Amino acid sequence: MTGYAAVVLAGGAARRMGGVDKPARPVGGRPMLHRVLAAVADADQRIVVGPSGPVPGGVRTTREEPPGGGPVAAIAAGLALLDPGTTTVALLAADLPLLTAAAVTELRHALDTPAAERERDLAAEREHDRAAEREREPAADRELDRATERASALTPRGPTVALACYVDGDCRRQQLCAVWRLPALRAALDRLAATRGGTLDGAPVRGLLTGVAVREVSWSGSGPPPWFDCDTDEDVRRAEEWSR
Repeated sequence: MTGYAAVVLAGGAARRMGGVDKPARPVGGRPMLHRVLAAVADADQRIVVGPSGPVPGGVRTTREEPPGGGPVAAIAAGLALLDPGTTTVALLAADLPLLTAAAVTELRHALDTPAAERERDLAAEREHDRAAEREREPAADRELDRATERASALTPRGPTVALACYVDGDCRRQQLCAVWRLPALRAALDRLAATRGGTLDGAPVRGLLTGVAVREVSWSGSGPPPWFDCDTDEDVRRAEEWSR
């Protein structure tokens, strides 16, 4: 047991697809939901929330309360089935057909890596990318860069990171392509419910991120972006092309 679980949200009306069962739409010959579940096959528990249809063996299913109550209500329903020893949970939409095990592992690594070590890794990447440009910079600019780096080295560590999530090419957080520390997610649900009279019905996912430390991860691996979600028929066609 690793203490790692996955909750996959398979609800939603799919209005831009004419109300079809979107998670069941095939990409590369497999339903999108099954592709997402395959990406978290190493989780101790896999839970699907929503009208999922047939699922692989060992996957548990449940529904949000009330049915159609939205993604945050679905998250709460999924967490209610987790074993007591769970410490981290992947929170995923069911319409991520390009998600891979490697991409989820990258999120888990980002969450577990201490802040100082992660910053060193990112700094090394930035330094590598700027090396050629620095050779062309005026001396005054190079000195300003060095001063900025010295100041950054003195910045104190922030709060414990609650989740790691991918950001797209426009730096927008992909909130349902994330891995959370379970205590932080439970606390975020409680805080959000308290601001809404005790209910999570219709609550926005972004409300969970208020006041929590988020580690944003840019996909740098090979292959298509794992955070790509399919909201339209055109998105499905693009995913089909990428998956070939």
